[in-house]
Amino acid sequence: MGVNRDAMAVREASAGYDLQAATPAVPVGYKQTEVGVIPEDWDVMSLSDVCRSICDGTHYTPRYVPQGIPFYSVENVTANDFENTKYITEAEHANLIKRCKPERGDILMTRITAGIVGDTRLIDWDVNASIYVSLALLKPNNLIESEYLYRYSRSTAFVRETEKRALTNATPKKINMQDIGPIPIPVPRNPKEQRAIATALSDVDALLEGLDRLIAKKRDLKQAAMQQLLTGQTRLPGFEGRWELVQAGDIGRFRGGSGFPNRFQGEVSGAYPFFKVSDMNNEGNDTFMVAANNYISESVQKQIGAVVFPPETIVFAKVGAAVFLERKKILTRPSCLDNNMAGYVINAARVDVRFMHYALLRKKLGDLVSTTALPSLSGGVLAAMEFVLPPLKEQSAIANVLSDMDAELEALEQRHAKTAALKQAMMQELLTGRTRLVTPETATC
Repeated sequence: MGVNRDAMAVREASAGYDLQAATPAVPVGYKQTEVGVIPEDWDVMSLSDVCRSICDGTHYTPRYVPQGIPFYSVENVTANDFENTKYITEAEHANLIKRCKPERGDILMTRITAGIVGDTRLIDWDVNASIYVSLALLKPNNLIESEYLYRYSRSTAFVRETEKRALTNATPKKINMQDIGPIPIPVPRNPKEQRAIATALSDVDALLEGLDRLIAKKRDLKQAAMQQLLTGQTRLPGFEGRWELVQAGDIGRFRGGSGFPNRFQGEVSGAYPFFKVSDMNNEGNDTFMVAANNYISESVQKQIGAVVFPPETIVFAKVGAAVFLERKKILTRPSCLDNNMAGYVINAARVDVRFMHYALLRKKLGDLVSTTALPSLSGGVLAAMEFVLPPLKEQSAIANVLSDMDAELEALEQRHAKTAALKQAMMQELLTGRTRLVTPETATC
């Protein structure tokens, strides 16, 4: 069953609706329950009610072998990766599954973890594996569809219930087995409705997974293009001739930022944005530095002697652990930098700034830091970096190709974000029964 966009549309009236919270007035055909307002023909059941058993894995660490039977742990669930596992022997596996045997249709749940208690994965493949004590295994019975229970277990309401029952003073935190069974689940009485909800959410997950694969593929293609185009291994049509080997200091200059006294910080407007290393994380600063947390006036700039860097300066961290994050951004307007940052002002007559930005992205500045207690980059070491440059027009053409690839990636990532937001809205609607895919009048098993 595909996603019906009309049926999936999130009602404006339901904005902010919480799976656990009651609405001020209970609509006709609905009832108030411990999990919030749900349809009258739904029930609230516990996990124990809808599972024929709930077990955990082995309480001891088995002997691992290079090849054998897969042995699942928390890491496999959180990464959704069941290919890269540890292995145990057939004999040890035969002993462990007497206690807790994973089967197709079961749900794995993290219960002892430094991450999220209650993270889940549906076993939708023919499985022959054992599990560690850090995982619980939910075995749905005939009162609930496995896929529906799995989709509900991915909701914020389910995770909130597991986290609420977790022993947060334990290291790592955990939920005891006896506290898993009482977790409440809203369950449509009609299996057809359970299947419809699960299918709709599964369709959106499939779309997200497809976008993930496409984004990963496009990123790999971009990395390959950068390797080929920025080194001259592949030439764009219409360009020929030799490239020039230069040092960074030959085509520009590096300069450190300025001290930024606390008393001048906190202004939200002014003649110059005053960027700190933390501003590189600001929304909108993916490639170009457009959003600053601090600004200064011209008089303050002169008073503290802050260096003003011109537009198209390439900026990066030059002191501390932030150097190893390898973030390089481009200024869009005259700006100041604090003394933990540096700027590379290039000669625009010889170098296209976007070409040099892509070239710098391939350089690991962390490999150039001094060996002192506090990692730092010196201007002399930076100036000695070597690059190969084609003529300026070819630089611009290469930068345009890579920029187009970036734009395509950004569009895909925005589409992914919107689809993920749609999925969350759908879960709020479908898993509370606010939107019905099967009406009570026509519902039949």
